[in-house]
Amino acid sequence: MESLLTADQRKLRDEVRAFVKDVPRQLLLDMDAGTAPYPRWFLEEAARRNLLGLRFPKKYGGRGLKWVDEIIALEEIGVLSTSLPCLYSLVSIVGEALTVFGTPEQNERWLKPALAGKLAVAEALTEPRGGSDFFGAATRARREGDAWLLNGQKRFIVGAEGADYFFAYARTSDTAAPHESISSFIVERGPGVEVQHVYGLMGMRGGGTGRVYFRDARVPLDNLVGPENGGGTVFNQMMIPERMTSAAGAIGGGRAAIEIAARYADQRKAFGQKIRRFEGVSFKIADSITKLDAAGALVYAAAHAIDNGDDPGRVRRLVSEAKKFSTETGWEVINHAMQVMGGIGYTNVYPIERLLRDSRLLMIWTGTNEIMNLLIQHEYYRELGRPSLARDVEADAPGWDLPDEKVYE
Repeated sequence: MESLLTADQRKLRDEVRAFVKDVPRQLLLDMDAGTAPYPRWFLEEAARRNLLGLRFPKKYGGRGLKWVDEIIALEEIGVLSTSLPCLYSLVSIVGEALTVFGTPEQNERWLKPALAGKLAVAEALTEPRGGSDFFGAATRARREGDAWLLNGQKRFIVGAEGADYFFAYARTSDTAAPHESISSFIVERGPGVEVQHVYGLMGMRGGGTGRVYFRDARVPLDNLVGPENGGGTVFNQMMIPERMTSAAGAIGGGRAAIEIAARYADQRKAFGQKIRRFEGVSFKIADSITKLDAAGALVYAAAHAIDNGDDPGRVRRLVSEAKKFSTETGWEVINHAMQVMGGIGYTNVYPIERLLRDSRLLMIWTGTNEIMNLLIQHEYYRELGRPSLARDVEADAPGWDLPDEKVYE
C-alpha cells in the first residue's frame, strides 16, 4: 500500500514504528511468561506520543484522523503480536461508542482521560452462556432511584485486570425482542465489581484477561450510553472497530513472521545452497507476501468505505470480509513461516511460536469467522436484490429465454 500513502500518512507510520521499536523486549517476554503486571506503561507512552484514538476529535485528545490512518497505525502495532495491540485497540473500540452515542459530558469524563493514558478501559461483552449469541445476554440492569443496579458476569475480558472502567452491556427489558432489550453502560471499577483471573491462555498472555462479576454494581443514570434498550444499535456500531482493529493487527503479525522466515531462508543453507532457492520454500514466501498484500488491500478498502460513509450494508460486508480474510491470512502466513524455518521455528529461539499461539484467537473473537461468513453472504444477497445498471450476464446464453428449462421449484 506504499504508493497510496500520503506524506502525512508516512510520517504517522514512522511515528508508530518508532513507538513500537521502543517497547521493551523484556516486557513482551514477561507478558508471554505470565509474570508481567498489567502493562499500563504501554498505554501511557502511546498517549504521551498522542498515538491513542487517532480518529477521535482533537478536543478530546485525538488527532481527528480517519479510519485509513488508524489502520496504518494498527498494522505497525500488530507486529507486537496480539496482547498489546488489543489493549491499544480497546481505546478505539470504547471510544467509538462514546463519540457516536455518548454525550459531550460523557466524552469529557471518560474518553478524554482514556486518550490521555490516565484511565484504562475494557469492554465487558462476552458471557459464560454464549459468545456469538450476544443478544442472549443474561446480565441484567434494573432501575433503582437515581441509578441502575447491574447483576451478572462477563468472561474473556481483555484488560480486565487494569481497567478503571468497563463498557458493559446488560438486559434492561424482559418483554422486548432480544435486539431491543439491551442497554450499554459505563461501569466504574468499585463496589459491586469484582475481577478474577481464572484463565490459562494458549496465547494472548499478559493483557489482563479475566472474568468480571457485577453484584448489585451501582451505575449512575448518567452512565447510560445511548438510549435505554438501544444497546443493539451500539453493539452493531462497535463491531466496526472490533473487527477492523483485529484485521489490521493480523496483517502486522503475519508480516513480522514472514520477514523473520525470509531472512532465515536467505541465510540458512542446505544441500549446498540457500534454502530460499528451493521452490518449496520460495513459493511459501511468495504466497505469503501475495496474501498479505491482498489482505491489506481489503482492509484499506473497508477503511475507505467507512470514511466515505458508504451504504451501511456494504460497510458491514467489507468489514466482515476484512476481518475474516486478514485473520485467516495472518494465521496461514505464520504457519508458512514456521514451516520455512523447520524445527527451529517451533522453539522459543525465534518468536514464531508465540506469534502462532497469539494469532489463533483472532479467528474466534469479535465474532467468529463463521459469523463473518453469515454476514458476508447476507449482505451480498441484499445487494444482489437491488436494481442495477450493470449488464445482466445471465442472458448471455443461447437458451436463456427457455422458460421450461428454468424451473426453480
